[in-house]
Amino acid sequence: MQSDFLDAHDRHWQDAEMLYAAQRLANADHLYGMAVECGLKRLMLAFGMPFDDQKGKPVESEDRQHAERIWVRYDTYRSGFHQGTEYGLSNPNPFGDWHASQRYARQSEFSMQRVDPHRVGAQQVYELVRKARWEGLI
Repeated sequence: MQSDFLDAHDRHWQDAEMLYAAQRLANADHLYGMAVECGLKRLMLAFGMPFDDQKGKPVESEDRQHAERIWVRYDTYRSGFHQGTEYGLSNPNPFGDWHASQRYARQSEFSMQRVDPHRVGAQQVYELVRKARWEGLI
């Protein structure tokens, strides 16, 4: 299948919000991370991230990471782009404690206190993607 970070970002964000509203926090949390990963990778493409269309993935292994690392890696591309100053992320990284492997964890390990910072971070990326669409960047 062909990679489409923008479509995946939208899908994961919308599903995460539905699951959050239904108090399905474990899966909402997982999808917030996936939404962030896909949204930032789409912005990174706009900022010049090398991408192998044949393989359907970023060229650099550092760019083939999940939310917790992509949040930090994103600045590598944003800082070198003339419009990048308008697309910054908050510090510290709200996904520093998030890992894709958490999809195997028990539901009882997910609380609002754990998920809410991830939701706020995902909302920030959602707004950056929306801004990039509005401004014609993506």
